[in-house]
Amino acid sequence: LRASAAVELGDDIDVATDRGALGRAWAKIPAMAQALMDEEMPARDVAGIIAAEVCAATSRAAHLAEEAMVQHGKGKAPCPYAVLVLGSAGRGESLLAMDQDNALIFETGEPDSETDRWFGDFGTRMSDILDTIGIPLCKGGVMASKPAYRGALSTWRERIRHWVTRSNPEDLLSVDIWFDLRPVYGQEALANRLRAEAWEEASRHKAFLKLLASNNAGAENPVGFLGGWRTGPDQRIDLKNAGLRRIVSAARVLAMAGPHLAYSTHERLAALMAAQGGGKTDIEGIDRAHAVILDIILRQQLIDLKDGRT
Repeated sequence: LRASAAVELGDDIDVATDRGALGRAWAKIPAMAQALMDEEMPARDVAGIIAAEVCAATSRAAHLAEEAMVQHGKGKAPCPYAVLVLGSAGRGESLLAMDQDNALIFETGEPDSETDRWFGDFGTRMSDILDTIGIPLCKGGVMASKPAYRGALSTWRERIRHWVTRSNPEDLLSVDIWFDLRPVYGQEALANRLRAEAWEEASRHKAFLKLLASNNAGAENPVGFLGGWRTGPDQRIDLKNAGLRRIVSAARVLAMAGPHLAYSTHERLAALMAAQGGGKTDIEGIDRAHAVILDIILRQQLIDLKDGRT
């Protein structure tokens, strides 16, 4: 009964025949989140439902983009492929101020080949549909429309080998969210095979994992020298940057060192506790902090929506 709003929304997304219908369905997301929070559903569960709807919307946008390619004389996909969501949606931890993070893997085709250009056009159409319905374009360009986030299986394997041999943290910006990938459309087996290979490769290169960890070590501490809160000009604290980012990154890196092929931060921390046999109290505390911060952010986002604040 609590999830009825989410079930209805999911059905609306799955049967949307055009971007208008998809947009009308997506517009129900805040009301659904508010209803679930009013029912005292844990924010981490609500975030999981929002993420599932992001995945569903991305899948439907891919289907509509595929149809558009045929309608505009571009033809069908030249080879099997999979659409991936990355980052918080891939982990099942989306909140209401998300943008799109997606990628593409296809079976064969060199960069800038006719096959690659087909998928570039397809990715652009998919991202445009998502942007139109209310899932904005990624400011960092983490989208399948960009050459760096699409490629054949062999191309992605080369990228992974390149990543794990880097010695500079700046070379790995936005690489970490790729390891949160979740296939949502097309040949899931293709994506799952690459994901397993990538995690195994990463687990063998401890220096690579240390670089990923160091990329988040400089996040601003929201607590000042004397214990007071450090706020911005709007008297707010960026809890995503100062809190969630550190927890999510630590859980991801430690899981990759395992490697524990879990998706969510909670699952990764649970796997870590089961594998290590030590530090249980600390890890449980980090896990509770993750749940608390998600709850605070989601509640504030719902308040802001009611107040008409972006």
